[in-house]
Amino acid sequence: MPIARRSTLSAEPRRTLVAALSGRALAAAARRAGERVLVLDLFADEDTGACAERCIKLPPDGAGFERQALLAAVDELAPAARGLVYGAGFEHDPPLLAALAKCVPLLGNTPEAVAAVKDPQRLARLLARLGLPHPQTACAPPPAGQKGWLRKLAGGSGGSHVAVAAGATAAPGSYFQRRVRGRQLSALLVADGRAARVLGFSEQWVAPAADAPFRYGGCAGPVMPPQRLAGAIADACQALAAATGLVGLNSLDLLVEENRFWILEINPRPGATLDLFDGRAGLSLWRLHLDALRGRLPPSSAAAAPVRAAAILYAPSAIAIPRDMIWPRWTADRETPGSRVPRDAPVCTVRAAAASVAAARAQLERRSKQLLARLLAGAAVPA
Repeated sequence: MPIARRSTLSAEPRRTLVAALSGRALAAAARRAGERVLVLDLFADEDTGACAERCIKLPPDGAGFERQALLAAVDELAPAARGLVYGAGFEHDPPLLAALAKCVPLLGNTPEAVAAVKDPQRLARLLARLGLPHPQTACAPPPAGQKGWLRKLAGGSGGSHVAVAAGATAAPGSYFQRRVRGRQLSALLVADGRAARVLGFSEQWVAPAADAPFRYGGCAGPVMPPQRLAGAIADACQALAAATGLVGLNSLDLLVEENRFWILEINPRPGATLDLFDGRAGLSLWRLHLDALRGRLPPSSAAAAPVRAAAILYAPSAIAIPRDMIWPRWTADRETPGSRVPRDAPVCTVRAAAASVAAARAQLERRSKQLLARLLAGAAVPA
């Protein structure tokens, strides 16, 4: 069950706190729903500030926020807030969520639910008990010379923490997972602690870097798996929600091949596909998230075309954003003009829409090359 008291979920004109590594997508979804939000994230991008009443840039610490800075900011803003909706940046540290819950009601999964699904061994045991397919998972590295394993960081996000396990040693917080073949899919679901509805499926891909071969690249959707496969994944979401008490928006990352699937992980919070599915058929994901905390789920429905796609544009070298930069309308998560982006850091999100995933990805590629050329040339011509 959610931490938030029922009274905090009433339709009162109080602001909602948003905390995420990047809060722009949540802030934009809230604004489209007519909500007022205060955002805490690591970037304070130009368009995040445009969607929020206030946006505070906080310092990072490893995979998430610098703990004391975040707690101090939430404590300061809590009196004006009805609750906190959190995104990426907390899966590796459920105790931090518990500390935040002492300041402000959490409008999302409990720290206990996050701990249950983000502990790799606990999740593997749960999946085995439920009879759900998943890769072999271990705490210890595979025997020397054995191939086909990956090393991951428990609670990691964005794919940069994933590496080939050959010759790797066990580091604090790491675990090992056998590689399986398949296409990367994600199921966006909304749950009420007992049941779940799948809102749509998306395809994901990587943008490899020299030291991060599995770095997150982007996503596109909706995609429509075969009916039998979609039904089996929906049943898995239902079983996992009932077993763990998941609430609100979540996602299930999978590898699929023909009519088979393997569950890789659960993301127990709103994630990267907000931009793909928000507003389709008039549905507000922000509203669906809050309604699910009250125990109200939407009827099952399939997301309709066209395909939307979003990709991260990473800096191939250090880039200075021109002070007179005019960002194209198909960008998001825009760095402030005059700022500098380090090599391999995200510059912005590039978006596209087309009749198919292939066409949308081709459009993303063209737009990314066009924008990168402009940035490297220091140009600020509107597009």
